[in-house]
Amino acid sequence: MSERERTDLTDPTWWRDAVVYQVYPRSFADGNADGIGDFAGLIDRIPYLERLGIDAVWLSPFYPSALADGGYDVDDYRDVDPRIGSLPTFDDLVAAAHAAGIRVIVDIVPNHSSDRHEWFRAALAAAPGSAERDRYVFRDGLGEHGELPPSDWVSHFGGSAWTRVPDGQWYLHLFAPEQPDWNWENDEVREDFHVTLRFWADRGVDGFRVDVAHGLAKDLGEPLRSHPHVNSMDIEIDGTNPLFDRDDVHEIYRGWRRVFDEYDPPRTAVAEAWVPTSRRVLYAKPDELGQAFEFDLVKAEWDAAQFREVIVDSLDRARTAGASSTWTFSNHDVVRHASRFGLPARTDLNAWLLTDGAEPAEDVALGARRARAAVLLLLALPGSAYVYQGEELGLREVADLARDDLEDPIWLRSQHTEKGRDGCRVPLPWTTDGSSFGFGGDGAHLPQPGWFAEHAVEAQDGTEGSMLELYRAALALRHRLLPDQDLVWRDSGPDVLHFERPGGWHVVVNLGSTPAPLPAGEVLLASAPLADGLLPGDASAWIRGSDPVTG
Repeated sequence: MSERERTDLTDPTWWRDAVVYQVYPRSFADGNADGIGDFAGLIDRIPYLERLGIDAVWLSPFYPSALADGGYDVDDYRDVDPRIGSLPTFDDLVAAAHAAGIRVIVDIVPNHSSDRHEWFRAALAAAPGSAERDRYVFRDGLGEHGELPPSDWVSHFGGSAWTRVPDGQWYLHLFAPEQPDWNWENDEVREDFHVTLRFWADRGVDGFRVDVAHGLAKDLGEPLRSHPHVNSMDIEIDGTNPLFDRDDVHEIYRGWRRVFDEYDPPRTAVAEAWVPTSRRVLYAKPDELGQAFEFDLVKAEWDAAQFREVIVDSLDRARTAGASSTWTFSNHDVVRHASRFGLPARTDLNAWLLTDGAEPAEDVALGARRARAAVLLLLALPGSAYVYQGEELGLREVADLARDDLEDPIWLRSQHTEKGRDGCRVPLPWTTDGSSFGFGGDGAHLPQPGWFAEHAVEAQDGTEGSMLELYRAALALRHRLLPDQDLVWRDSGPDVLHFERPGGWHVVVNLGSTPAPLPAGEVLLASAPLADGLLPGDASAWIRGSDPVTG
């Protein structure tokens, strides 16, 4: 009987050290050959995910949508986009995943809906001041005739955060105009989301990833407070920002926790909250969502001191919250880390994308070495780890997508000053040839580059030393070697991270260029061949030492 067959799906603490694989459904696998990934394709690939060794799959939005923002503009929170599948197909997917010992996490998008949602259509049809409009954020404009937006708030995607409707009022959208913000002061909105959470939990969903978790509560008192930019990376650290990370958002999540705890085992959730690190613990408290993403590794340079500071601070916050850390290097919103690590430190990634990845030149070999080293760090840390689809294949950013092929609303809303996130969302390569590298059909919704062939699953499956086999080996070992949430730092050079996990399992990451010595013991796994017993630069190793950790 395999490790996966022994998975206990009733364990209420599974999320504390789970490895979660993010699927961007439109770009994972296409089962009906129409160029768009779907549930049929994903079901066919469950054996691939089972062999990879993950604990759960996180599905980015699959709801009916006009795709104004890659599915994060939701028409109906309790249905499936017919291009992706149906509710019965979703049930088949959950059953197949659970049969393979894989739990299912779905994306929930509570800050905004689509402008095609039935409640927003009702709001547009209703009069100002109506109950229908109160579900969203409508305001009269400024100026003599209400011709000016109600405030100077700007959209995350560029331009005003307000759009005017034919009767003269304006509605708020912190993202695209097609994504009107919900009014979370409205009890009807709050209760309807409870209904949605129960709808998916009743269908067997194990947890939720909460999009823009820090954005729901807003200070909407008149006059609206001036705030010239709504960049959630630069918000106040005291919870007083009018739009993000307000203290009253936590009352909302305490209500969600009561819904989660209606189930056995309780459903879990993880917050996407780009907030000051000192406040991240609030979302991860046991009486709220339970976990919050740690994005500091995504933002860190390839630097031992930065990495160690991030790890120490994150573990401290997790202990404070009574949660566990959630580690990741990539997701559907950022440049893939195999590219980031191949670029000079402090590269302006947006400027780099605008040159189609030409300036500065990407050191592909360096990025690949560092990505291999990074996964052994990621999977050795206490807590849960999130892996973005394709990183197990060593995929880099597709930086040279033609302008005409771009789908991200950032490209248009920024007046072509930001290329957006499409480069990390290009459909996966499964085979080394074919018009879509085995993704499905004669082509994919975003064009795949020729170099995808060498990264295809077919090219790496069973190939000693491939990135895919490194991930499989690391995940198999992780299931055997992670007993708890502790680590102990050991002495190392300035460019080396060395910590020990319980049971005498040493983790050494050399982020410099000079080969580093390893502790005595059995080398369980290394990201690169050792040279005379030394760990080369930009490499990691796991060693079972002869002496157990003593604290």
